[in-house]
Amino acid sequence: MTRPLVFALPGNESMAERLRAALGGERGALDTRNFPDSETYLRFATDPKDRDVVLVCTLDRPDDKSLRLLFAADAARDLGASSVGLVAPYLAYMRQDRRFQPGEAITSRTFARIVSSHVDWLVTVDPHLHRYASLEEVYPIPARAVRSAPLLSDWIRANVDRPLLLGPDVESEQWVSEVAGAIGAPYQVLRKTRYGDRNVEVAVPDLGVFAGHTPVLVDDIVSSGRTMLETACRLQQQGLKRPVLVTVHALYSDETYRNLKASASAVVSADSVVHPSNVIDLSSILAEAAAQAIGPAYGNNTSRKALPK
Repeated sequence: MTRPLVFALPGNESMAERLRAALGGERGALDTRNFPDSETYLRFATDPKDRDVVLVCTLDRPDDKSLRLLFAADAARDLGASSVGLVAPYLAYMRQDRRFQPGEAITSRTFARIVSSHVDWLVTVDPHLHRYASLEEVYPIPARAVRSAPLLSDWIRANVDRPLLLGPDVESEQWVSEVAGAIGAPYQVLRKTRYGDRNVEVAVPDLGVFAGHTPVLVDDIVSSGRTMLETACRLQQQGLKRPVLVTVHALYSDETYRNLKASASAVVSADSVVHPSNVIDLSSILAEAAAQAIGPAYGNNTSRKALPK
């Protein structure tokens, strides 16, 4: 069986190389740049004809990245690729999953329709599935959402003494309980009330019984950092140790990162988004899922569903 061709979109070279090695794939060369008028030039320097193509592109700052990704996927198909798959460690536009105000775009579904019309399968890590039961509820192609919880558990077990796992809200309970259960640690779920994009209020129960533990606040996505900063403040008010902050998708700005480091004993993230806080390598679980996805993608893809309206 011919090895898949793995292409890194700009900024994804490190993840693509580790994924390629774990997958046993071949490194593909992609030439892309911007013209003076900011339009995109793209050329496959490695011929994708009759090959299974894997595009690696994490989708933080999606408005800057998506068009180049779609050009690459469309060109690979036009050049005769057997299949085109996308490994997007972070998948954008999953949080707008309903109309909160009249006239709003449900961008999770819009983005899913656009991506699904250009690739044959998708692999990502811990997408935001608040109101969706599964990723395939919104993506009509084979879509695999791999879980980072085992890797987070391994890191916490090796690096944190007597951890107390804290989830920021009710949505996180199933996820945090999985991490805590894997290492035999206690956990608590906080109550979060959001008043806007950057305004949150966190209710922390009395944690005095856990005074000898190290609080570990775990969240899937951190962008503004308000939830973690508010929680860290409340924990200090109760006399607990400075917390360890762990996230999968580190979307925070430099200023937010500085504020988080000032409030915590450690700030740790998985490498779905390139950031100085990255310590948890996701390439192995992404490669395993990609290998499974490539299998049924050989030849004609018969599992594609109708695009959801």
